Amino acid sequence: MRVGVVGCGLMGAGIAEVCARAGQDVVVVESDADRAAAGRARLTASLEKAQAKGKIDSAAEVLERISVGEDLQALGDREIVIEAIAEDESLKAALFAQLDQIVKASDAILATNTSSIPISRLAAVTGRPENVIGVHFFNPVPVLSLVEIVPGLLTADETTRRATDFAQDVLGKHAIRSPDRAGFVVNALLIPFVLSAIRMVEAGFATAEDIDEGLVRGAAHPMGPLRLADLIGLDTTAAVARSLYEEFKEPLFAPPPLLLRMVETGLLGRKSGRGFYTY
Repeated sequence: MRVGVVGCGLMGAGIAEVCARAGQDVVVVESDADRAAAGRARLTASLEKAQAKGKIDSAAEVLERISVGEDLQALGDREIVIEAIAEDESLKAALFAQLDQIVKASDAILATNTSSIPISRLAAVTGRPENVIGVHFFNPVPVLSLVEIVPGLLTADETTRRATDFAQDVLGKHAIRSPDRAGFVVNALLIPFVLSAIRMVEAGFATAEDIDEGLVRGAAHPMGPLRLADLIGLDTTAAVARSLYEEFKEPLFAPPPLLLRMVETGLLGRKSGRGFYTY
């Protein structure tokens, strides 16, 4: 299948990698040459690590299936395009309007990897809302097996079937279905939990270390909620929280002031080298 991915950050590179490892032809588009180069380096490092661990036979062979560039027009012949840019509705909507004009096949799937933005709102900027769907992967994409399939109000049943088959039969992921509601299934449960942990730190109730150790050792979580927030990215955590609060107006969904100040200061977690922990 001819796959397009827009964005080659952590999520975009991960999506491109799993598609190429599954034998698909992948074109990745970034916004400029520097980001494209960084994306290529991220893909190369990840695949070489996978080869060293014996998970793939040849990193070079997988890389041959991936083209990374800066021209959206290169996506014209794709059968599915997966958007994986910043969690910003205006940016995503502008991109979908462009993809609607660029991607030629009338039945091509236009998918978004959004964590929280309503699919129907992105579909509305295109002339083919029946082809727009949420295909939400989880970080790190090569490791985590779940994909959320999120049809919008106007998504065709055939699009939903094809997206589900792509995730499960082509990529070997496990797909679950979610209604088009902010946060979908996983983040609607996960983000309020993470926000509660942030509020505990903010109130001085407990340290990040003690909260995380408590959940890992006392509840058998593989990772504590503050380390998880750092892994997700505090900016992404805040963006999902805003989307949840905007949709449901539940006070517990609102991003805590501490989270907002950290994002404003550039403390974004692992991606910036410092969040609730230093990396």
